Amino acid sequence: MSVVANPLMDMSPPEIPLPQAPLVRVIAQIRFPVIASIEHRGFIASFQEALRAVYPVLRPEIVRGYIAGPHGVEAAPVQTLWRFHDLREQWRVSLAPDFLAVETTAYTSRRAFVDRLDQALRALATHIGPQLIDRLGLRYIDRVELSSPEEIIRLVRDEVSGILTTPLAPYTHQALSESLFVLPEIGAQLLARWGQIPPRGTVDPDALEPVDTPSWILDLDMFSNTPRPFDTEALVADAYRYAERIYTVFRWAVTEAFLRRYGGEL
Repeated sequence: MSVVANPLMDMSPPEIPLPQAPLVRVIAQIRFPVIASIEHRGFIASFQEALRAVYPVLRPEIVRGYIAGPHGVEAAPVQTLWRFHDLREQWRVSLAPDFLAVETTAYTSRRAFVDRLDQALRALATHIGPQLIDRLGLRYIDRVELSSPEEIIRLVRDEVSGILTTPLAPYTHQALSESLFVLPEIGAQLLARWGQIPPRGTVDPDALEPVDTPSWILDLDMFSNTPRPFDTEALVADAYRYAERIYTVFRWAVTEAFLRRYGGEL
């Protein structure tokens, strides 16, 4: 039985470490008004030096996008995206003219993740100096690889497994549910997406690499789009609160069988 009755209101339960967790990626992103100088190597050199002991590998990427306008689809200006990696390429900081992101495929705890975010934000404040934040977001993506659609039934609660609890399950190729929750008491929203995707399928190729088997995903993205002054301590505190709320929703969604399957000690 779930320890959480209302995951949007209840206190977050204690973290249960999952040594074989199916958490494939965690991403924090801060968006700010464009700082054009970030395009230039010389401008971001001091930012790199502040992080280089932890993220010694820098791999610039050239991003080409498109804009749909009144005259059809047009090419957007080319943008440089600076990617700072650790040696194992399990952690990455991305810096663009309008955002900073911290992400990992080797998550251990919310405290460890938020500490990494704090480090990147302090470097951003010192060496880049944005004055305003347009958006703060935190996203957790879990993926359970399935041998059959029915397998997920004992791992998540009925409200989440949905159509996969019915006789239609063996015929289901893809089944996704998406809900947007508004949490006015903390000034944020939570976009929750879960369900089955087919082999080689993905809901986001940048964050979820395809696999060769059917899989079930739980994708929780909490964010605020309210502009506010840049304040490292406030952003870190909010990110920690977001992580607690996301974990509460996760614990509501999964069963004890899920926790045991991935090494949790109850």
